[in-house]
Amino acid sequence: MAGAQQERAMGAIMGAFIGEALGVGPHWYYDLKELHRTYGDWIDDYTTPEPGRFHHGLTAGQNSQAGFILELMLRSLVECNGYDEADFCQRLDNDLFPLLDGKPRSGPGHYTSESIRHAWKRRVAEKRPWHDIGGAADTTEAMERTLAIAVRYAAEPARLSQAIANNTALTQSSETMLSMGVGYGCILACLIQGDTMDAQISQQPLKWLAENALAFEPVTTRQPAPDHPELPLRARRHIVRDTLHAASDIAASATDPAIRIKPAWKVSHLYGMPCAFYHQLPAAYYLAARFSDDFESAVLHAINGGGQNQSRAMLAGALVGAQVGLAGIPERFLDGLDRSAEIRKLTHSLASQMSD
Repeated sequence: MAGAQQERAMGAIMGAFIGEALGVGPHWYYDLKELHRTYGDWIDDYTTPEPGRFHHGLTAGQNSQAGFILELMLRSLVECNGYDEADFCQRLDNDLFPLLDGKPRSGPGHYTSESIRHAWKRRVAEKRPWHDIGGAADTTEAMERTLAIAVRYAAEPARLSQAIANNTALTQSSETMLSMGVGYGCILACLIQGDTMDAQISQQPLKWLAENALAFEPVTTRQPAPDHPELPLRARRHIVRDTLHAASDIAASATDPAIRIKPAWKVSHLYGMPCAFYHQLPAAYYLAARFSDDFESAVLHAINGGGQNQSRAMLAGALVGAQVGLAGIPERFLDGLDRSAEIRKLTHSLASQMSD
């Protein structure tokens, strides 16, 4: 059983890196005619960005900044044998922030997200302490790194929820983002434990919620925000409950014969192509349910939907990778990923540290 769980854990992490790398070339094409002129009618592998595009300078199979930060998280978790906030913050201070200048088109991957630019400004330019860095960005940026925390603590919901909420608050301090991150992490954890992305996927995390197994307490907006992430967290139970219910509802729609999205990549048109979590998460959940046993179809439909396809493929790649396991990911995606052997070794180390 432990071997199967580790296989799913490795599938989730490698699936996220692969989904992110697949988006490097065709990232942020909102005009699908332009996307098709550049890459043809169907993108089926890693691609190199065109000159002038967001990740120009990278080559096919390389990861951009979301992958860079996920690797920082992965190394921190492995080397500390769990989530150590001071260690992770030090890695951002030493390994990421010196490479940034506060501008969008800079840093690893040649593009830096809004929330990381905001964090850099407060931390480097304004010299604020880490508990006073987080901003209001509504993107999935934090989820893209905390998915590794969800893998590490897939069998420990209290530690999972606290670590994800605390880490999210470093760069995205809104209660909604903390809740959405915890919700996504709970769903991913259940898949790693062997559940399937279907109409019942929310049952176990809702049970955790009912049994007070998630390590935070609800607060009102009248209470002051904590001055350090280790103090009572700001995520709200009712928001987490909503995102859990939504995952089940969306998964149910993927197998409902009365609901048809053809082709499946048009889910990005239904839920929206932009970057905010309320566009990204529903599409990722849908693709992870519709292609629960088909990693290739899930990530390629995520990519071919255009817009913020990189985050969509990264989140969906983790969810489907957790269902099919490492062995269910096509070898060409593993072989074509830059530094694949090194990343796979790190992923194996993380999976080996998980609790049964």
